Formats: sequence, structure tokens, C-alpha cells
Amino acid sequence: MRSVVALVGRRVAAFELGIVCQVFGLDRSDDGLPVYDFAICGRRPREVPTTSGFPVRVTHGLDRVAAADLVTVPAWPTLDEPIEPAVLDALRTAAERGARILSVCSGAFALAAAGLLDGRRAATHWQFADLLARRYPGVRVDRDVLYVTDGPTLTSAGAAAGIDACLHLVRELHGARTANELARRMVVPPHRDGGQAQFIDLPMPTAGSDHTLAGLLDWMAAHLAEPLTVPRLATRAAMSPRTFARRFHAATGTTPHRWLLDQRLRRAEELLESTDLPVDQIADRAGFGSGDTLRHHFTDRRGVSPATYRRTFRH
Repeated sequence: MRSVVALVGRRVAAFELGIVCQVFGLDRSDDGLPVYDFAICGRRPREVPTTSGFPVRVTHGLDRVAAADLVTVPAWPTLDEPIEPAVLDALRTAAERGARILSVCSGAFALAAAGLLDGRRAATHWQFADLLARRYPGVRVDRDVLYVTDGPTLTSAGAAAGIDACLHLVRELHGARTANELARRMVVPPHRDGGQAQFIDLPMPTAGSDHTLAGLLDWMAAHLAEPLTVPRLATRAAMSPRTFARRFHAATGTTPHRWLLDQRLRRAEELLESTDLPVDQIADRAGFGSGDTLRHHFTDRRGVSPATYRRTFRH
């Protein structure tokens, strides 16, 4: 993937546009990170007002969309106005020739208007999920997730979920180490699974909010190779298993099993990329117990086998 564009309409949401500019538009080659030919495009070159009160100069027309490997669509603030037919045609043409399409927040409405989400799962900000479902009944709207991939489209929920979706794509294209280093540069968490809830009862636990769970999460991440059952974790947290499961979900938006599986898969990815260890040893170190169990979960969640992942991302 070399060419990336951000496609905007008559107005654009400044923060969501800034997300794709941060991930794909900055030259971080000094840090060994990938560099993309990035441009902001619209129906025609012009100044476009933002939702924050200042204009953005759009210097490229739809011709750049026609050559892009990835077309990103930031939040689309003008949901009550029809989208220009040329913009919809550009999105359809890009998808037909094999480009990836990524939307942030209400940018999913532009993809839906172009017909790119018909019969597909899609995410948007929870405030707009019902409207998206009513307006485009052919779209399978997932109201709870941070982001979802279906075919060539990657749609994400509001604001920061766009960062998660962009980092997910970088991880898919360049591997965990590159995505983690990029996240470090941006000072954001390296990975949140797309299936995580859009909003949770409490923020991720910190020393000031839930010291017990904050310390336990660190301990769990450091002991992935051990059998970590809910009863064992609950005992360590000095709670009943039922109370522990409830507070864990309230604090993280997921279950202990799902959280551990995600952490173990990430650990396996790191070892596949950075070592020559056999798959059985990686499975043991990551807490899967056997190579067959690792292969099952890795293929189910990542779509490729550990061996294929290693060949792709080893360097």
C-alpha cells in the first residue's frame, strides 16, 4: 500500500480528518516506519470548512482517488444533504478496482450511499447507528463494536475508534511491531480489538480508579503462559468469581477470557515476528498450551495460519 487519500465533502470533521492525517500523512521514515503518498481530496480543489470553525485547503480532486490504494472517509457532517454523485462514483470505482476503503464515524454514510456496505457488517458512532440502519436497510449495522472489516471496507465508530481502525490496518499490512511503534509515537494504546464495546461503564482501571484491577491486568499480561482461570484471578483480586467477572467487564468492556485471548494472540504475533521459535514453543510461551490450539485461534481471529503470518511479517 503506497497511495492513501482522505476523501472529504462540503464540510469535514477536523478531528477525524486529523486521525487519518496522523496515521498515514506524516513522514516517519527516520523511525523506520512506512511512508505513504498522502493527499486530501474532494469533488474539486477548494477550501472546505471544518466543524471546528477553520477551513482546510483541499488541493486534489477525484483523480487522486482513482489512483489510491486506500481511500479513507473521515466523519461526514452533512448527513442531511445529498452526496455529490461524482464522489459516490469515485468510491464505487475505487472499491471495484481493489482499493481498501476505511471510514471513521459517520463516514460510513458515504460508503453506504455508494452501495459499498450492502449486505455487509458496518460500524459507526453509536449515536448514528439507528439512523444508518433506517436509511440503508441493506447494511448490517453493528451498534456496539469499535470497528469491523467486511470485504474491502473497514468501518469504525466515533473519534478515537478511528485510531484503533487505522492501527488495525497498519498492523494487518506491516505487522504488530510496526503498529506498536506507530502507536508509541502517537502516545495511544497499541491495539484495541474491534469487537470491544464502544462505551463501557468505567474507563480502563488506573491506580486512582480501581487499583486492584489495574494491578491485576499488569500481572495477567506478565503471566500469560500460566493457566489463568476466572476462579484463580478472582481469588487474586479478593473477589467472588461472579463479582470479578462483572467488574472486569465493566472496566474493560470485555470478558476475562476474551481479554486473555487477545493478549495471547498479540504475544504470539510478537514471537512469530521476532524469533525463530517453533510454533509449539510459541504456543507454550503465549499460554495456548499446544501448537494446535494456537493455530486454531490464530487462524480464526487473524484469518491466516501462524506459519503464513511469520512468512509475511518475519522481517
